[in-house]
Amino acid sequence: MMSGLSEWFWQERLWFPEGLGWADLEDRDGRIYAKARDLWVALPIALVFLIIRQIFERTVATPLASLLGVKETARLKAPHNPTLEGYYCNITKNPTQTSIASLCKQTGHSERQVQRWFRRRRNQDRPSLLKKFREASWRFTFYLLAFIAGLAALIDKPWLYDLQEMWQGFPVLTLLPSQYWYYMIELGFYSSLLFSVASDVKRKDFKEQIVHHVATILLISFSWCVNYIRAGTLIMLVHDSSDYLLESAKMFNYAGWRNACNYIFIVFAAVFIVTRLVIFPFRIIYCTWVYPVTIYEPFFGYYFFNGLLMILQCLHIFWAVLIIRIALRFLTNNV
Repeated sequence: MMSGLSEWFWQERLWFPEGLGWADLEDRDGRIYAKARDLWVALPIALVFLIIRQIFERTVATPLASLLGVKETARLKAPHNPTLEGYYCNITKNPTQTSIASLCKQTGHSERQVQRWFRRRRNQDRPSLLKKFREASWRFTFYLLAFIAGLAALIDKPWLYDLQEMWQGFPVLTLLPSQYWYYMIELGFYSSLLFSVASDVKRKDFKEQIVHHVATILLISFSWCVNYIRAGTLIMLVHDSSDYLLESAKMFNYAGWRNACNYIFIVFAAVFIVTRLVIFPFRIIYCTWVYPVTIYEPFFGYYFFNGLLMILQCLHIFWAVLIIRIALRFLTNNV
């Protein structure tokens, strides 16, 4: 059954234009092409990233936090109470007024005491400023280095300047060493984020972040398998171009450097809007959606790839609304 499912999943008519197939991506004459089995390399890279992150947060991010003056406020611990603890862990962290009245009867505490207990207990679960700073420092470091490396790998490539060049010769496009490592490192990093999601700081857009990580991993993996690598490198570069600015703004925010945080965030908002709401949809998606059908008939892989891009674009719009609201608040407060 599994072999039949695998055979159906990898059939050429799903992933290639008519007349092309996997045989066209077999290495020959010294020319190397991307292969699905290469993606397994991303798993050990993800594990290496998890190890490096632990070392980085302890030896670099923690001293940096101290240098920038990241301070923790003392938190009062909720006194041990099995009844309230059981309700907090198993039912809800925010009891209703009716539930509070019921808990008062069970514990013999006043309503105010129960409310205070839940407030302190919620504060205990909130991630510390140091934890937030270390996480932002790690992501800032990766995104900045990834953007510099991606720009260095693409600066001399014609498809960086003329997007139609990304389809010249498709799908028989020779794999370059810089493309191989750019892909594997990005895929390994996003896989590591997915592995560590349970221990990372949970924000208001937690679900959207999960969707983003999954869509990104699928997009990178799929574009690799069917040799959409030129398009993939451009998409990764566009995303890395603004992420390090956001993480640096977070770092200054946790350190209490409000003005630096606000100015960097305004720059981030401008770069995000230009790259995610202008370049990404009107340049990259346009070139992956409109131009390919002038070369070959649409096929499943074409729709699947562009469908993943549209998921990312929907997330971009969602985040852009939040970013613009925050940016406007910064600007109005400084007027």
